[in-house]
Amino acid sequence: MQTPALPDLAHTAAKPMHWLATAAAMAGVVALAGLLQPRAATATATAPEQRTTTQHGAPAPDPAGVEFPLECGGAGTTVAKKASGDLDGDGRPETVAVVHCAAGSGTPPGGIYVLTRSSGAAPRVVATLVDPADRKTVGDFAVRDGLVSATLLGYSSLDVPRCCPDQEEQASWRWKGKAFVRTSGDLARSV
Repeated sequence: MQTPALPDLAHTAAKPMHWLATAAAMAGVVALAGLLQPRAATATATAPEQRTTTQHGAPAPDPAGVEFPLECGGAGTTVAKKASGDLDGDGRPETVAVVHCAAGSGTPPGGIYVLTRSSGAAPRVVATLVDPADRKTVGDFAVRDGLVSATLLGYSSLDVPRCCPDQEEQASWRWKGKAFVRTSGDLARSV
């Protein structure tokens, strides 16, 4: 048997302190990865809804820079999803935006807002379909053929952890005369 000319390598006789340092380093990497989240995804529309102009050539309102009626305590807002379509039949597209506070982590409640733009004017909120005060988060979301539809996630009680909604409901809204009317989704079901 040949004896090595080099002294024992440090990693061949690891002590508890080495394992503790490794565990602390891994915890730091995991924590840093949790803070560095990708940007929020936006809803993608199918081919008919991807058009941002109508036969009149009016562009769909852009939610960037719009002041949403959402209290975030200085955290700012995030437009998580958006889709456009002519919801009221006037030939000009409206934009529906799912917006929540820029919390950084967790599942902050969101709102669903309808935006319009008068000729030459800045986009503005004209309707709130889901109020953040209702403490719902928005899952699936679509605008199709004048109908806004969404999956709303919520909580059955204050005892349910805010990470894990335990209720789901399907809701949709359609323009009727002078207002958006909720056309389905009155019943919530457990997830």
